[in-house]
Amino acid sequence: MRRSILAILLLLWPLVPGGHAPGGMATATAAEVNLAAAPISRMDLPWWRRRFEQSLDRVRQGHVGLVWLGDSITENWEGTSAYPWANYAPVWRRFYGDRKAVNMGFMGDTTANVIWRLDHGEVDGIAPKALVLLIGANNFGRVHWNAEKTLAGIGAIIHILRHKLPTTQILLLGVLPSERSPWITANTTLVNEELAETYRHRPYVTFENVGYLFYRHGKLDRALYLDPREAVLLSHNKAATPATVDSVALHPDAQGMELIAAAIEPTLHRLMNDRDHLHTPSG
Repeated sequence: MRRSILAILLLLWPLVPGGHAPGGMATATAAEVNLAAAPISRMDLPWWRRRFEQSLDRVRQGHVGLVWLGDSITENWEGTSAYPWANYAPVWRRFYGDRKAVNMGFMGDTTANVIWRLDHGEVDGIAPKALVLLIGANNFGRVHWNAEKTLAGIGAIIHILRHKLPTTQILLLGVLPSERSPWITANTTLVNEELAETYRHRPYVTFENVGYLFYRHGKLDRALYLDPREAVLLSHNKAATPATVDSVALHPDAQGMELIAAAIEPTLHRLMNDRDHLHTPSG
C-alpha cells in the first residue's frame, strides 16, 4: 500500500508548487530546515495572541484532566449555534464536561505552530490523564508541507509532550479526510499509514484513524461537514462573493464530531480510567 501511495505522489509531483519532490525524495539538501518540525509563532495575529494568553491563563488554574490539542477542527468544539450542524458545544459537554477538559485548538495552526505553543508553556504545570492530538491538515494547505515533513512535525510534538507530560496518555488521531485535492488526499493517506506503523506498539501513544467515519459507499459524505452548509448560507448573502464561499468539505460538523467522540470513547475511557460507564452519542 505504501508503495502505491508513493507512486501516486510522484505522479502528482508536477502539480506541487516549487517543484519539490513529494516526501523530500530527490531535491532536499542536508542544509534544508523542515519548518513543519520547527517552532513558528503566530503572535502577530491579535486574535491568536489573545487565545494563546487565555490558554495559558486556563493552564495556570490547574485541575486539567483532559486536553484536546490541534487546529480549527478542535477549536470548533466551542461553537454554539441555532443550527444543529454548527452547535458543537453540547456534544463537548456530554462527552467531556465532567472530565476537566481543556480545548487547545487554534484555527489555521500547523504542526509548527503547535510546537511553538508547547515550547512557550501551553501545557506546563499540568498533568492531564490523557491528551487527544489532532493536527496536520493545515500542513497540506497554504504552506504545502508534504507527508514526510508533516510526519516529522507530528513526531516533534509527541517528543515534546512526552517530555512535558510524562504521565499523560496520548491519543493520536489520524489526519481527517477532505476533498481539497488529490495531492492532499494522497499525503493524508501516507501520513496516517506511517503513524499507524510508528505507534503500533508504543505504550504512551495510542493511534486511531477515524477517517472511515466520513465515508459512505466509498465516497466522502459531505453531509457530515460544516463547510458545504456554511457555503449555502453565504450564497444567500448578497455581500458574499465567490472568494468567500468555499464548499470544500474540510471541517466536520457537529454530527461528525459526535461520531468521532463516540468512536474514540472506549479508548479514552481506557486511557483515563475515569468512570464505570462510557459516554454514548445522543439519540
